[in-house]
Parts: sequence; structure tokens; C-alpha cells
Amino acid sequence: METGPDSLFLTPVLLLLCLHSSSIRFEVLGPTYPIVAVAGDDIILPCYLKPNISAEDMTVDWLNLDFLDGRVFRYQNSKIIREDQIPSYRGRTSLYEEELWRGNTSLKLTRVQGTDEGRYKCFIKAKSWYDDFTIQVLVEAVGSKPVVSIEGHREGGMGVLCESEGWHPQPELVWLDSKGVHLSAGPPEIHRDFKGFYRVKQHVIVQETDTNRFTCRVQQSQINEKMETEIHLPSELFDTTPWRMTFIVLCCLGAVTVIGLALAVHWTHLASDELRGHYFETIRRHAVDVTLDPDTAHCKLILSDDGKQVRHGELDQVLSDNGKRFTNWSCVLGNVGFSGKFYYEVKVEGKTEWTLGVVIQSINRNESFIPMPNNGYWTVELKDGECTANADSPVTFTPREGPQKVGVFVDYEKGQVSFYNVEDRSHIYSFTDCTFTEKLYPFFNPGGSDSIPLVVCPVDATD
Repeated sequence: METGPDSLFLTPVLLLLCLHSSSIRFEVLGPTYPIVAVAGDDIILPCYLKPNISAEDMTVDWLNLDFLDGRVFRYQNSKIIREDQIPSYRGRTSLYEEELWRGNTSLKLTRVQGTDEGRYKCFIKAKSWYDDFTIQVLVEAVGSKPVVSIEGHREGGMGVLCESEGWHPQPELVWLDSKGVHLSAGPPEIHRDFKGFYRVKQHVIVQETDTNRFTCRVQQSQINEKMETEIHLPSELFDTTPWRMTFIVLCCLGAVTVIGLALAVHWTHLASDELRGHYFETIRRHAVDVTLDPDTAHCKLILSDDGKQVRHGELDQVLSDNGKRFTNWSCVLGNVGFSGKFYYEVKVEGKTEWTLGVVIQSINRNESFIPMPNNGYWTVELKDGECTANADSPVTFTPREGPQKVGVFVDYEKGQVSFYNVEDRSHIYSFTDCTFTEKLYPFFNPGGSDSIPLVVCPVDATD
């Protein structure tokens, strides 16, 4: 058979078309196991073509199958298409575009959050062929250390609330007594934020025990993680002893009249008040003279000439950078450090925000910090009508009456820092079992919500 020039030309063309047709067929492959992602980390969802042909002229779609309109990422016509992308993925997804030529269509997902958990489809489409692969993504997040707050008297006991956030998957919250026995508590409240992380909180009513120590534990069995906070409730908070003693006497006698009952309660309270007053006057005998140190004052604070008052100003003052000054928090220290036993009083009347206590001299004054004992701070603050003891696990509570004057007492050797309402001589909060290795300096923050000053008052032990 004769072979003309036209047939010689068509033969390689047909051969190339056949080769092109066969090369366009491919498989989309990826891992057969789930991808486990830690919240906040960056992850890669592997996806590639077999054979390793170029995907530069193909459409690459990544879809989250748990969303109705679930486009996570699209690459088409050699460019990234941002329309119709799920809003929560904006700015967090990308391909390795420099590797598309060899069939690598893996997706990089940054700053993983709870809503990222789900089934992802890697869908690759050429002009006349397509294929896809599905990957399971699991997200793990260990939440915050539980925060415990005191809610006050509830049904013969003390109401306490525990909260923790930032978990994934959904955690379980349990209350335990000092022996590890589960306490009966109200139903947990579960919330999920816009990033898909879980927040859990639960109320419990506890009765006074020999230890008054209770633990809130938040745990997630799927990821084998737990966080817990122990709280010690001072016996003064329960304040039920006089009534219980009166009730026992009433039951035993069986014939106590209303007058007798009233007298019993009255004299019991008198005895309690007398003991409390005697103890309070004892600690006031350790009063020291406290003067504010202007060299430590933040530039927004305004001190009185005698160094006994401090308030928050509106403008930054031009002050020397002496290495002692607070630069990130509106605070000031007393000019003398103490050890042993010492006591001072501060007038807070009319203020809506303040923080008081003691700190060690070597605290970092130039960076943001959390005012807790681990960082050298033993403080109590008032804000939005609630008091918070800034322990390593903060304790929030609502005082029976807002103090007009606060007393701060330190027993250095015993490792205790206590706060009192001077007017009614009641106990506010105590840090116990502390370890001190440096002198302690009085600490003041007048807050920025009002212009009323904190006033260091002279202590008269006969008040």
C-alpha cells in the first residue's frame, strides 16, 4: 500500500491525540485515615493525582460536606476563585501552587478551629474527566482551666459556679468533694461559640464540711484530657453555726419559747460579733504607715502631694523612664516593703472599680501580665459590682455589702494575705499557704471607670 505525504503527516497527530486522551484519565488519592488537628495549629489535607500529571489547567475544588454550600477553596483557570467561599475559611486556605504541575492538590488550612471538623472532598475536574476523594478531619482542643465563682447562700448551703471554655469535642463537667465523691449538681449548660469551641458551666450547692474543699473537673474522654480547679470556702462564708446551735438546743429542750429562741439567737450573735471584733482589733495593731511611691506610678495615675491618694487621669503624663515604673497597667506601689505581720486600710467609698493587695518587688512592670500568686501578686479587685480574688484559679463572688474601706493584713511567716470590710469587720477573702521569699509591697490600682481616688487611711485601733 502506498503511503502519501498526507498520511505521513496525520499519523503522528493521531498518535498525539491518543496519548493526550489516555493521559487525561487520572485518580484522585489521599489518606484513608482521619486527619487529627489540634486547635490553633496549621494542617495539610493531602490530595494528589495518579499518575502525577499537571493540575495547573484543571479545576481544584475543596468542599466541606457538612455545610450546605460547602466550598472551602477553588482553583480554576489558573487562579484562585474567592466567590462563594464559606466565610469562616477566608484567609485560612491555600494550595501549593508551585507543585500543581506534578499533581499535588493538597490543601493547607491554618489556625484550625472547632467548626473545621468534618468530611472534606478533594474534587478535581479536567475538560473530559473528573474524580474525587473524601478525607475525615477531627479537631481536638483542650479548654481553659475551670474558673470557680461563689454565688452566695442557696437553700441552706453555698452556691458555687464552675465555668470552662475552649473545648472540642464537647466536654463533661463534674463536681467532687475532698474525697473525690461526685456531688449532685444542677444540669450543665453547654454553649458553642462561632469558632465551634464548647463552653460548659454548672451550678452546685455545697454544704459545710470538715475541709470545705471542693473540686470542679472538666474532662474530655475522647482526647483523654482534663482540667480541674480546687476551691476552699472559708467557714465564715457559710455563717450558719449560730442558727444550727440554736436549732439543736431547740430540739433538745423541746419547749423553748419564742422569746427564749430570740434570746438564744441574740446572745449567740453577740458572742460571735465580740470574738470577730476582738480578732479584728488584734490585726489592726499591726498597722503600718503606707505612702505611695511616685517612681512606680503609671503615667495615667495622679498622686496627691502627700502620697496618700491616687486616681486615674485622662492624659498620659511625661514621666522619666526609671525602670521601676509600671508601663502596661495603671498601678502604683507603696514606697516601703514589709515582712512579718503588717496591716493597712484603703478608702474605696464611691468607686466602681479597684484592685488592692501586695506584690513582690521583682514583678515585671513592663509587660502584660496576669495578677496571680504565681506571678508575685496577691490581690482582690472590684468590678461591675463583683469581687474577684485573683488566685491562680480566680474566685469571683458578690459581697453582702460593698465595702467602703478595705483592710489588708499580711502574716508573712504564716503565708497568709487577708482582706476585710473595715465597717462591719467582716472577712472578704484570704490567700493561704503562700510562700514568700521577698519583701511585700502594698499595691494599688484605682481603675479607669471613675475619677474617685483610692485613699490610704490612718488606722486607729480604737475605731
